[in-house]
Amino acid sequence: MALTLSTMLSLGSPAPDFTLTDTVTQRDVTLSKYAAGKPVLIQFLCAHCPYVKHVEPELSRLAKDYAGKGVAFLAIGSNDAEAYPADAPEKLAEQARALGLDYPYLYDETQDVARAYQASCTPDFFLFDRNHRLAYRGRLDASRPRVEKAEPLTGADLRAALDAVLAGKAPSAEQLPSLGCNIKWKE
Repeated sequence: MALTLSTMLSLGSPAPDFTLTDTVTQRDVTLSKYAAGKPVLIQFLCAHCPYVKHVEPELSRLAKDYAGKGVAFLAIGSNDAEAYPADAPEKLAEQARALGLDYPYLYDETQDVARAYQASCTPDFFLFDRNHRLAYRGRLDASRPRVEKAEPLTGADLRAALDAVLAGKAPSAEQLPSLGCNIKWKE
């Protein structure tokens, strides 16, 4: 497991559009249609990373707490599934079902979407406003797996950004990068 920080795409950047297949429903999802006129939270995740495993309970809580508030949620798995079969589309679908995620969990087989977003680790979070301009990129909160005297898992950083965007305000300019396993790139 290589520890990686997110690369912090520039705030205000437009969300690169894409069409990917949902691992659960097998339906194609196009960002611009799925999240038209809504803020959208794009989460780069995987099924095997201990950093993702650590935040899974909060991912479920976030989706429930923000249901009906007008935020579109999307998860994307971009790891090389051939080299990391634990991150194959069917495993991502199992993860989505186990977590009770009620939003698409997409598979980025070509890894083009991860590159377009400059995603570098799992988990990596990108929150775009209603105009699909990047408002927040960074960590969920200060918690970390396997740390003595660990901070509690609260989602505080991401929740503050979501609340600001929903109120039509800019999130704090102080945004700390995500920390997790590097995306497993294809050769």
